[in-house]
Amino acid sequence: MIVESPAKAKTIAGYLGRGYIVESSIGHIRDLPGSASEVPAKHKGEPWAKLGVNVEHGFEPLYVVNADKRSQVAKLKKLLAEADELFLATDEDREGEAIAWHLQEVLKPKVPVHRMVFNEITKDAIQQAAANPRQLNMPLVNAQETRRILDRLYGYEVSPVLWKKVMPKLSAGRVQSVATRLVVERERERIAFVPAHYWDIAAQFDTGKPEEPKAFKAGLVSVDGKRVAQGRDFASDGRLKTKDTLHLDEEAARALADRLRDRPYEVKSVERKPYTRKPYPPFRTTTLQQEASRKLGYSAKYTMSVAQKLYENGFITYMRTDSIQLSETAITAARRQAATLFGGEYVPDKPRVYASKVKNAQEAHEAIRPAGDSFRTPAETRLSGDQFRLYELIWKRTIASQMKDAVGQSVSIRVTGVSTRNETAEFGATGKTITFYGFLKAYVESADDPATDRDDQERRLPNLDEGDPLSALAIDAEGHST
Repeated sequence: MIVESPAKAKTIAGYLGRGYIVESSIGHIRDLPGSASEVPAKHKGEPWAKLGVNVEHGFEPLYVVNADKRSQVAKLKKLLAEADELFLATDEDREGEAIAWHLQEVLKPKVPVHRMVFNEITKDAIQQAAANPRQLNMPLVNAQETRRILDRLYGYEVSPVLWKKVMPKLSAGRVQSVATRLVVERERERIAFVPAHYWDIAAQFDTGKPEEPKAFKAGLVSVDGKRVAQGRDFASDGRLKTKDTLHLDEEAARALADRLRDRPYEVKSVERKPYTRKPYPPFRTTTLQQEASRKLGYSAKYTMSVAQKLYENGFITYMRTDSIQLSETAITAARRQAATLFGGEYVPDKPRVYASKVKNAQEAHEAIRPAGDSFRTPAETRLSGDQFRLYELIWKRTIASQMKDAVGQSVSIRVTGVSTRNETAEFGATGKTITFYGFLKAYVESADDPATDRDDQERRLPNLDEGDPLSALAIDAEGHST
């Protein structure tokens, strides 16, 4: 059995027993030639040889065994000579399928060849995959080959143009050139951007009632019916988008704040609405990278490096996926663990099913989740450091995805008062009270500690009614810039 990495080989070998020899290819064994010296002698005279792609002959690629993989290929051939059958157990994605195909092409096995795929490295998953192999997926192989050819054509053909027109040693690429353009366009927007400066007024109102909270903060919304300008009201050139707003500078804001102090206020309106928040779906590759960056400070590359180790050692499912779906086994495991940890009242009657919104999503895999049909808690894994933190993030998100909605009530309050110049000022405050935390008990996006961040999820406002009198504890002018 051949896999990509030694770590993966070691884990799988422990599940299969003595009848199998598990070895790794250590990644790709073949590629397009990286330099003229790698081109085989019979092709050196060809005009396309250095490019490694015969464009005039249907974009036919020229593959060579990587110099640093020749000894490993020799080792694999020797082991294969004594084998009864060959299992190609590389990853179930474009790169993995291509590695399997290259292995078959180079090793030229004379024994039966089986393509073995799995989404997690557990004993059950490996044994089931070995018992139910399939053939190579050539459309997937062709897709990887096409991308590799495009990478080569783009890099080798466009980079020399940059050397002549811009600067030596620059490189172009199928992905990096497009990304560079996006960065340049954004930088031009930043350079052209003109910041706008504006002021507003914040008030701290007291209800005079004994129950908590007695005081709450509100922001100035309008003066004499004219809305006070906020950051969203300014265009990129620093000008107001409309003349129907009141733009306060520092002098005007401070003077208005003085005129509004020590004045009586009352509640103009109170609007209450039911509040419901659904849990996030389990992680796919991009959302894991984003959340690991926000919560753990990991780069996208480092996140994938840590996730790769977790996958190869049997702690999580495959980490390169567009899918947000869970298998029935995983759903059962998540629901069971949520009920055990938080109580049955936190688990909905029916399992939650998620569908991907990613265009052209590859959903051969599940979402990224803890491996196995019974999830280990982070403490049970005995992991440490960054692997522990990333596993915990994945575990929490998976459990929360099968829990009930958070529910409560959102409240919007408007307060009015009249200044010493008879100006009618209206302040606004919005709040939220959560009566049932649901999935927030387990996981809150962009927060490390659910207990801490749950406090930020709700901003409690006093129980007020229209016409209730209020007093202003503080009224202050505040400056801002776009």
